[in-house]
Amino acid sequence: MPTTQPVYLVSSCLLGLCTRYDGKVKQYPLTINKLKTATLIPICPEQLGGLATPREAAVLTGGDGNDVLNGHATIVTKSGVDVTAKFILGAQQVLKIAQMQKISSAVLKSRSPSCGVSENIGVAAALLQRHGIQTIEVD
Repeated sequence: MPTTQPVYLVSSCLLGLCTRYDGKVKQYPLTINKLKTATLIPICPEQLGGLATPREAAVLTGGDGNDVLNGHATIVTKSGVDVTAKFILGAQQVLKIAQMQKISSAVLKSRSPSCGVSENIGVAAALLQRHGIQTIEVD
């Protein structure tokens, strides 16, 4: 009797792909080991939104990811460049992938203006939650 593996969207940086803002590769073996029996679809909302790697660090300003989606907050790089539109586009692209693949859960990187969940929810995490997709945060 065939069994189906769970399918997750996963922040690609958690899988050791070169998508971190600083261009560094950092593997998270605990994440990989916990998910080794699942099918993983790597995503990077920031790259999907058109930002390069490496890229200047950016921060949520005036609220969280929900506030960004509602037009009440922005995402600005350390040097003051507004990258809000790129973060929203990236979140929308991630949502499309989730919907096309019928994903119900996403494993996301903590403390990210795109993917963070607990401290200050990121834009992609907020959009996924709005559409009923469970977000699981990993450090």
